[in-house]
Formats: sequence, C-alpha cells, structure tokens
Amino acid sequence: MARPPLTPLTHILCCVLVTGAAGVGGAPHAHAWEDSTALNGTFTARSDGLWAKTNEIMAYQADAVATWTITSSCTTFQDCTGTVVSDQGWTADLVYQSQRWRVTHIVEGWETCPDGTTAPGEQTFTFWAQRLDAPDRHDRLTGFDQTIGPSGACGVNRSLNIRMPFTLTRIP
Repeated sequence: MARPPLTPLTHILCCVLVTGAAGVGGAPHAHAWEDSTALNGTFTARSDGLWAKTNEIMAYQADAVATWTITSSCTTFQDCTGTVVSDQGWTADLVYQSQRWRVTHIVEGWETCPDGTTAPGEQTFTFWAQRLDAPDRHDRLTGFDQTIGPSGACGVNRSLNIRMPFTLTRIP
C-alpha cells in the first residue's frame, strides 16, 4: 500500500516530534572546546618602514623592531583577550575580534611640532594569521602598525597618520 504524500503541516509535525524525541531524557551534549585561538609566547614585532605611508603618501620611516611577550586566553574561538608587554617599555591590552588581533597604546611625545612642543600618538597594531587552518598559524602573523596624532596638534587640523606593514614572528 502506498503512503499518501505528506502535507506541509504533517511534515512540520513529524519534524517537531522527531526533534523533540531525540532530545528527551538525554543530557546536553558536552562540547570540548580547545583554546587554540589564544596567542602566547615571545615574539619579534617588526614594523617595516620601507613601505610606510604618511597621510596615505609613501614616505620612508625607520624600521621599528621590538620583543613582545604575549599572554592571552579565550572563552570561545571568537572571544579572546590578553596582554602585550613590549621591551620598549609599554604594556597594553590585546583583543581578538573578527579573526584579527588588536593592540592599542599611547605614545607620549610622538609628534614634534615646529615650536618644540609635542603631541601624543595612538599606536594600533592589527595582525592576523595568514592561514587560519595552518598548524603553525601562530608562528608568523602579519598586519599593520598605524599611529595617529590628534587633530589640531601643532596647529594643523589634519591628524598625522603613519601606517607601516607589520609582522609578528615567534621566537623559538
């Protein structure tokens, strides 16, 4: 005997019953989440001045090289926080969002004005793994180093903005 075709309502009710029956009496499934997104260790941080841009115009800057000690932990694969300690004398918070790490700190006296006064700059390092599926994805990360001065500094309405390519390489 052939079965009659299911009506949309009958199909929905069947799906609800099957889904409900599968969850009855069982404990919730435990998901083992591995903290593989976290970034920890000692790294060489290098900003490449050869390819720097000042206010979107190519303009050579001196390379900057530092050693960073990074500690982080994640509550999910998308929610990570931590700390960066640089051998240049600063410490800053580290945040992971949208598959990118971001570190921001203030550089006092960053912009020197013609009258000898200075203005601070907000330096932000944004970097990411080149391939998220690579087993060594935390050994070399790439991104950019951008420092922006305050608008109005040195009597100029436009902010000074310097952006350089950035790499972060694990020290074995």
